[in-house]
Amino acid sequence: MFNISPELKKILATIREFVREELIPLESAFFAEGFNALEPTLQRKRQMVQDLGLWLPQVPQEYGGLGLTLFEHGLVSQELGQTPIGHYAFNCQAPDAGNMEILMEHGTAAQKEQFLLPLLRGETRSCFSMTEPEHAGSNPTMMSTTAVHEGDSYIIDGHKWFTSSADGAAFAVVMAVTNPEAGRHARASQIIVPLDTLGFTLVRNISVMGEPGDGWASHAELRYDGVRVPRSNLLGKEGAGFAIAQERLGPGRIHHCMRWLGICERAFELTCRYAVNRVLAPGRTLADQQTIQNWVAENRAAINAARLMVLVTAKRIDEEGQYAARDDISLIKFHVAGVLQTVLDRALQVHGGLGMTDDTPIAYWFRHERAARIYDGPDEVHKWSVARRILGSYR
Repeated sequence: MFNISPELKKILATIREFVREELIPLESAFFAEGFNALEPTLQRKRQMVQDLGLWLPQVPQEYGGLGLTLFEHGLVSQELGQTPIGHYAFNCQAPDAGNMEILMEHGTAAQKEQFLLPLLRGETRSCFSMTEPEHAGSNPTMMSTTAVHEGDSYIIDGHKWFTSSADGAAFAVVMAVTNPEAGRHARASQIIVPLDTLGFTLVRNISVMGEPGDGWASHAELRYDGVRVPRSNLLGKEGAGFAIAQERLGPGRIHHCMRWLGICERAFELTCRYAVNRVLAPGRTLADQQTIQNWVAENRAAINAARLMVLVTAKRIDEEGQYAARDDISLIKFHVAGVLQTVLDRALQVHGGLGMTDDTPIAYWFRHERAARIYDGPDEVHKWSVARRILGSYR
């Protein structure tokens, strides 16, 4: 159904081997010690990725990347998703990948020089600061953070949370209301804020199911209290914040869904290996149980079907654009998130007590990927949105 070039097949095989040989062995240290302790080792792995010519697979060649299409990068993302540190090692991790996209598309020459190029080189990290605890995250047009003109500056005041990877980031792309009298989709702008600016406070890394995380692997609560930045830090046009965010989210959902399918594949493999080796009684293993056999068959079908849905959507975005694929994007977002939850839950159940530990990546993913049904639009919003458009064609 899909033609994959010999060159891409070679890239995928190389990435698959690198993940297995260089990254998966680091997982136990990542779970036990955290991101910051592992970062020096990860920097060495990143240099190895650059030496292999696989750095920035999602970025155009003119900016030093491989220039893969969304479809091609989706296949890469599936391979990298088989370990929690895969995307970081190749510098295509959220939230930086999304910030790279909008800086390439909307950044000025000065913004690219100061913020984009160090990000592309892997010298800095960034974050995207939109969600607020006082408002429903499912409606990003509602926000209280403001950016007010004062001479040649913006003065930013606001409260954000679940700003992923803010801990140790060099800058944030902040969504703030600049045009309060405008329509609800034209009120907010995106403004670049260096995180060493006076008035910025990282309140805490939010504990996610008992784990605050650190560095890139964290989600922060932030305060902006009278933060002054030059008006030249405006990203794109004033009032275009919501539109730019939507540009960022379409491809991002392909990246997420294929990463989730990578998680599914790893969890599926762990499940099968454990089931055939776990002895329940002399001559009988877990894999001999009919329930386990049903789960294996159902998981395989669900993963394969979800992958086809995502790749078809990626192809459509590549060929027709995000707007034409908006229904497909909503469908894959909630459907693949649901497949992921099922596969992980069954993997944990098959592993029993071992599944509750960090001796495998299953518990880590179970903690952190439950949010797949919430971030970038909760299931219910995507279902409502796509159902409304489908039913509208029958009215």
